[in-house]
Amino acid sequence: MDILDVIRGVQGGGAVQQLGHQFGLDENQVSSALSALVPALTAGFQNNASSPQGLDGLLGALGGGQHQRYVEDLGTLGQQDTIADGNGILGHIFGSKDVSRQVASQAAAQTGIGENVLKSMLPVVAAMMMGAMSKRMAQPAALGANAAMGSGGLLGMLTPALDSNRDGSVVDDLSGLVSRLLSGR
Repeated sequence: MDILDVIRGVQGGGAVQQLGHQFGLDENQVSSALSALVPALTAGFQNNASSPQGLDGLLGALGGGQHQRYVEDLGTLGQQDTIADGNGILGHIFGSKDVSRQVASQAAAQTGIGENVLKSMLPVVAAMMMGAMSKRMAQPAALGANAAMGSGGLLGMLTPALDSNRDGSVVDDLSGLVSRLLSGR
């Protein structure tokens, strides 16, 4: 199951309802927002995990943090600590607030949802992604040498979210996403 499906399915869809309530969106709008935001976040996570230091940092954060709470207790999603943690995650994976703003702007253009709403939603979604990945890491099948690689590992969980045209390759989708982010469109 890819990360987008995991987030949509958290607590039997309760996370989608919680995000809708928190940001004043209906379930279709939340689903659309997640479909626009998650691939950009996924690209950031995968970019970080592509270096040994980045992968070690991600695995350390997943193992040492309390990120699972974001998918286990939906009440945490509206807390300031969650937003602060999510902003820290965004800073780590994107490196600058400008990239986060571009992601929100592009998602707004795709979805018709206000850019300010998506900017506010972005750190919460980043925290939820860390929660979903942390939960996957805690599962016995994910432990061991392949915890971050392969179809059952973290990167396998992230890859399908990048294949937006479902052609089996993320190369074209990732290069398009990076080009759009860099051009600010």
